[in-house]
Amino acid sequence: MKINIFEGFGHVLLEVTFALLPLIIFFLIFQFFFLKLEKQKIINIGKGFILSFFGLALFLQGVHVGFFPAGELIGETLGSLSYNWVLIPIGFVLGFVATFAEPAVRILNHEVEKVSGGYISQKVMLYTLSIGVAVSIAVSMVRILVGIPLWYFVIPGYLIVIIMMFFSSKTFTSIAFDSGGVATGPMTVTFILAIAVGVASAIEGRDPLIDGFGMIALVALSPILSVLILGVLYERKGGKSKDEVKSEA
Repeated sequence: MKINIFEGFGHVLLEVTFALLPLIIFFLIFQFFFLKLEKQKIINIGKGFILSFFGLALFLQGVHVGFFPAGELIGETLGSLSYNWVLIPIGFVLGFVATFAEPAVRILNHEVEKVSGGYISQKVMLYTLSIGVAVSIAVSMVRILVGIPLWYFVIPGYLIVIIMMFFSSKTFTSIAFDSGGVATGPMTVTFILAIAVGVASAIEGRDPLIDGFGMIALVALSPILSVLILGVLYERKGGKSKDEVKSEA
């Protein structure tokens, strides 16, 4: 069957235009009244807006014609296997590599290392978040296969988070809650969520709407837990806080 990769591309361009237009208007207002940047900087920012526009449009079109259909097909194929338990290790691997490749995660890790003065390295944060999301995807696959309600994981998970906040530093607590939002980026949402919906569609007795969705809630929870655990480990090792490192410097 022939697929038109530009089907619906005009609608995507319109959506991206409406998404970026408020940002451009706010920038122009601030530039006119407050920033007053020099000409070369404005040109560079303009180039950035153009690249962002076409980058977002092409990405969303790729999601529409490629990521979603491929993810659902993979999920349906794996879910229909007699040994569909293989979804658990596959989910772990997919969760790890998706987070490892997530651009927003890389940016967060870079900012964390820069602001902490190297106290929390990019590599440690990257592996911590990747492993956390990998575990959450594996647990999501178990939830779909067995039919366990979502709140059995979400409520105890956030109770553990609240308890761990008392044992972790303020630095790691702040980073942890930002990590939860960053990890639920385009790689995870567009591809792995489609696989989960496909798996729920293929398994008898599962509802794609009830069992397929909810995975992102676990993905948002797992980085918070993993970073808080990292904070506890740092303190157990006798690591110094960011404020102590700055005072010694």
